[in-house]
Amino acid sequence: MAMTMSQSDVQVQQKEGVEDEQSMFRSDSGEDSLDGLMRQRCPLTPSLSPRKRTTSQSKTEPPLLRTNKRTIYTAGRPPWYNVTGTTFKEAFVIGLCGGSASGKTTVANKIIEALDVPWVVLLSMDSFYKVLSKEEQELAARNEYNFDHPDAFDFELLVTVLRKLKKGKSIKVPVYDFTSHSRRKEWKTVYGANVVIFEGILAFANKELLKLLDMKVFVDTDSDIRLIRRLKRDITNRGRDIAGVIKQYNKFVKPAFEQYIEPTVQVADIVVPRGGENFVALDLIVQHVHSQLEKRKLRWDISALASAHQGQPLPKTLSVMESTPQVRGMHTIIRNKETSRDEFIFYSKRLMRLLIEHALSFLPLKPVSVETPQGTVYEGKRLSGKRITGVSILRAGETMEQALMAVCKDIRLGKILIQTNHDTGEPELHYLRLPKDISEDYVILMDSTVSTGAAALMAVRVLLDHDVQEDKIFLLSLLMAEMGVHSVAYAFPKVRIITTAVDKNVNDEFHIIPGIGNFGDRYFGTDAPSDCYESDEGMDY
Repeated sequence: MAMTMSQSDVQVQQKEGVEDEQSMFRSDSGEDSLDGLMRQRCPLTPSLSPRKRTTSQSKTEPPLLRTNKRTIYTAGRPPWYNVTGTTFKEAFVIGLCGGSASGKTTVANKIIEALDVPWVVLLSMDSFYKVLSKEEQELAARNEYNFDHPDAFDFELLVTVLRKLKKGKSIKVPVYDFTSHSRRKEWKTVYGANVVIFEGILAFANKELLKLLDMKVFVDTDSDIRLIRRLKRDITNRGRDIAGVIKQYNKFVKPAFEQYIEPTVQVADIVVPRGGENFVALDLIVQHVHSQLEKRKLRWDISALASAHQGQPLPKTLSVMESTPQVRGMHTIIRNKETSRDEFIFYSKRLMRLLIEHALSFLPLKPVSVETPQGTVYEGKRLSGKRITGVSILRAGETMEQALMAVCKDIRLGKILIQTNHDTGEPELHYLRLPKDISEDYVILMDSTVSTGAAALMAVRVLLDHDVQEDKIFLLSLLMAEMGVHSVAYAFPKVRIITTAVDKNVNDEFHIIPGIGNFGDRYFGTDAPSDCYESDEGMDY
């Protein structure tokens, strides 16, 4: 049934399928969108002069940084998976359809601004034009190619990408060059969408696409206005001439709108006349999305996580380094609260080096024969796999990178920043930078200490979302609590867990007992505020 809102001519079609199916919330556009947050990084060999310690955003501070060119959200992404490590909610996908130059992108940007939540991805159908043959390239150069026909789009790739993004996976989006009518070599990586806004002229023209859309919005703009906008856009931004634009409009754009685009208004949940100027319609959309996000909130119970595995034997995937007199002696030094900072750093590094060497022995090796300088054959071993990548959980996990680089030549490194939300107690993902094609690698995931396992769980989930195989992930930590070991092993039973020691208990503040104190603060010479909660996992940066 269509509804009309007199104040703004908003036409609404009530649909049963827009209520409780899927939803979530997310921020900007993945890995590269947060570069500005990490201009400063923890030094691998820190200065011995203490520095001030930073904490998470408070409620009174807006979770964003504004610049002249863009707004960067600093609010973290709360868990999108349950304690078993399984994704429990999909991204909420808004589909925006309308004629060429109807204002879809403007509407999308105004929805993002009005939502005022982090982790929103804008996906444009324009990125999914097919790769043109030589003949089609020549037609396009003469304005004889129909870019508004369904056959011009790679729907198979589009559906695959949107389905993976909706499921929380990392995806690669092609970048289309409208000047040369071709895809650029470099594709854009997008990850972590809790809300996806997908816009395109034929967003409703494919049955498989429609199944992925939780809310369908049709942007209805007068044809004369669309033509004026298209003339300005194609001449200014795409290097076209007036005659060519008008020829293409009359021959392809207008007929395609009447045949393929305009009829799809029937499947829309909301019709928005006048596009981005229709504030009542935008408010209606934003209210609905907010209500869906609220319904899908799930809070972790850290206390329940702590008691879930009490009394259980330690998992077989755990490997604890032999407690030799040397190892025991180094633990004595770094656990001692009276140890000076320079000694703490020195002996921590020694332990890290031993831990890395121990962990490498678990990598699969294949037999290989080499010829020695004496001309004889030596039967040896070589890594059975493409390569090794190290990923540190910031900030404390980054202290282990130097030891890894010392024993693995030319190793690639990635970083994941996870902080504790002091209001909810949950871990939140703030930043990640992972090497390309990490899915084929053995990944050494590093954090200095693991108490509850909450940060480690999130980091492993991120790696799985980037298609790293679970049995190729090695979690390394100088010290772990039994609780953290059980949490990771229960959620991800194929992940190899390697440490120099396991302590039995955590206290009411989830600090390891007897423990080592706050590793990051002791290593970097920072002091934790007395009213600030932090686990031993280095979850504050």
